[in-house]
Amino acid sequence: MTRVVRFHEYGDPQVLRIEELPEPQPGPDEVRIRVKAIGLNRAESMFRRGQYLEQADFPSRLGYEAAGLVEAVGEGVRDVRIGDAVSLVPPSSIAQWGTYAEQAVVPAAMLVRHPDNLDMQQAAGVWMQYLTAWGALVAVAGVGAGDHVLITAASSSVGLAAIQIANRLGAIPIAVTRGEDKVRKLLAAGAVQVIVSDQEDLVARVAQITSGNGVRVVFDPVGGPAIARLAEATARGGIIIEYGALSSEPSPFPLFTVLGKSLTLRGYLLHEVVNDPQLFRQGKAFVTSGLEDGSLVPVIARTFPFEEIVQAHEYLEAGEQFGKIIVTLEDRP
Repeated sequence: MTRVVRFHEYGDPQVLRIEELPEPQPGPDEVRIRVKAIGLNRAESMFRRGQYLEQADFPSRLGYEAAGLVEAVGEGVRDVRIGDAVSLVPPSSIAQWGTYAEQAVVPAAMLVRHPDNLDMQQAAGVWMQYLTAWGALVAVAGVGAGDHVLITAASSSVGLAAIQIANRLGAIPIAVTRGEDKVRKLLAAGAVQVIVSDQEDLVARVAQITSGNGVRVVFDPVGGPAIARLAEATARGGIIIEYGALSSEPSPFPLFTVLGKSLTLRGYLLHEVVNDPQLFRQGKAFVTSGLEDGSLVPVIARTFPFEEIVQAHEYLEAGEQFGKIIVTLEDRP
C-alpha cells in the first residue's frame, strides 16, 4: 500500500485527504517513481476549488511536479532506468498523473535527469517555473539583450524564474509586487527595478524607467482590471503575455490602447512548449545549462512534510511566499 493525497469534492484545503491505496504499476511508456519531494503550484489550488482548465473526476488525485527515484519501468521505456534520480516536467493532466503521493506513475517522456548540483527539494520545483518562463520570454516573445520585461507577481516561483532568465538573456527585468516588504528580496533576486503597485503609479514608474518608451514585454499571471494599465505601460508594438487568471474579477479588453499601440495580447500555457518536440528540447537544454552554470537557481520559500499537505495549501493560498513551496516525503519503515 502507498499513501496518496486525494479529494472527494471541490473546496478549501481541508478537502485534501491522505489515503492508502494499492501500489501503482506502470503501463507502457510509464515509470513509477518513489517521490522524495513535491513542488506546489497555484494550478493545484485552482483545480482543488474547481476553477481550473481541467475538471476533477472524484475521488481525484492532483499534482504536477515531483522529484524522486525510479522504482519500476513499463514496456517501451528506454531512456530511464531503475535507480535514476529524476524530476518531472508537468504532464498534460493534473489528475491522471497526480504527484501528491509516496509513489507516482508518470509518463516516461516527461522525466528529466536533473543536474547533480540540485538536491531533491530544488529539483521538485524546477520545471513548471523555468519552462513556463522560458516558453513565454524566449519562444513567444523572443526576448533579447536590452529589452525591458515587466514581470508581475514577481515573488512567485515563475516570476523569480522569469527574472533570472531575463538576466541570462541580457534583458532588463522590472518586477512588480503589491507591498514594499518584498522589494529588497526582489532586487537581491536580480530585478533591476521594482515597482510597488499598491503605492506607486505603475504606468508613470514604467515611463520613468524606460525613458518614456514603455516595456516591450509584459509577463502576467493575474489578469483582471489591471490589464488596462499593463497595456498603457507597454511600448508600441509590444506584447502582453497572460499565463494565468489569479484575479477573480473580469478582464476588460483595452481595445483602443491595443489598437493605438499595435499591441499583441497573447494567452500562453506551458503545454505549448511541452507539446512541441523541438521547443521542448530547446527549453530543457536552456534550463539545464542554466542550472549547471548557476545562472538559474531555484528559490524555495518553505518546506512542509507530506503529512501537512493541508497546511501547505493554506500557505500557498495566503500568497505571501517568496519562491517555491515544497512538500517533502520520508521513507516509512
